[in-house]
Amino acid sequence: MPQASPPIVVDVRQDEILTGEAVALDVQPIGFFLRALGCLIDVVLALALLLLLGLTISWLIGSSIVDDAVFPILLIAGLVLVTIVLPTVVETATGGRSLGKLAVGGRVVRLDGGASGFRQAFIRALVGLFEIWFTAGAVAAIVGAFTPRSQRLGDLMAGTYAERTRTPSLPPSAPGVPHALVHWATLADVARLPDRLARRTAQFVSHAESMEPAARARVAASLASEARSYVAPVPAVDPETFLRGVVAVRRDRELRALWLETQRVAALTAGGSGDPRGFPSR
Repeated sequence: MPQASPPIVVDVRQDEILTGEAVALDVQPIGFFLRALGCLIDVVLALALLLLLGLTISWLIGSSIVDDAVFPILLIAGLVLVTIVLPTVVETATGGRSLGKLAVGGRVVRLDGGASGFRQAFIRALVGLFEIWFTAGAVAAIVGAFTPRSQRLGDLMAGTYAERTRTPSLPPSAPGVPHALVHWATLADVARLPDRLARRTAQFVSHAESMEPAARARVAASLASEARSYVAPVPAVDPETFLRGVVAVRRDRELRALWLETQRVAALTAGGSGDPRGFPSR
C-alpha cells in the first residue's frame, strides 16, 4: 500500500504574503516614516480643499445666494465630502493610490496582495475620520509604530497595508559559460582555485563592463596568470574569456552541489528518519 505524501510546509516570512495558490510572494511594505509623510501630504491637500470650500460657502452666503440657515448643512456636507467621500473615490478609482502615496511610492493593497476595492477604501476613510482627523493623527501614528507593516487602525480593520511600488531593479542575471568554452566546461577542473582568488575573479567578471579598456585588459591578464596554476586543462582563449569560463563553471557546480544536498536531506526527511544523518530513530 503506497504511503501518503508528507504535507508540504511553506515557510512564509514576515515580508511575504501567501496567495490562494500557496505561492509566497516577496513584498516590501512601505516604511513608517514614508507612510507618515504620504499621510501628511494627503492631509495638507484635504485642508487646502476644506479652506477652498469654506471660502466658497462664505462667498455664497455673503452674496445672499444661499441663506444663512443653510451654512451648517453645507459645512457638514463639505467635511464629509473631503474626509470620507473623496478618499474613498480616489483610492477605489486608482487601486489604492492617493496623491500622498504616489509621492512616496506606495499604494494600499489587501493582505493577500490584491488591489484594494471600495469596501476597503470606505472602511479606511471612515476609521481615518477618528484616528487622523479627530486625534490629529496620534492614534494612526501609535498604531503604525507598533504593527509589522506600519498599518494604521483603518488598515487593520479593512485588512490592508501600504505596499512599496518603487523597488530597486533586479540585478542582471549571471552570465553562463562562454560559447568557446562549452566543451571545455564539461571536463575542466577548477576545484583547486583558492577562495580568495575565486572571489577576486568573480568580482572582476561582474564589474568588467564598467572598467576602462586598458585597466580591464591588465586586470584580466593578471588574474588569468594566477588562475592558470589551479585550472586544468587551460583553454587556449583570451584572459577575460578564460576567467568568465572559470567563474561560470564554479558557480554552476556549487549550485548543483547545493541542490543535491537539498534533495538528499528532503529524501531522508520524507523517509521518516528520526535522525538527520540518516540513522533510524529508536
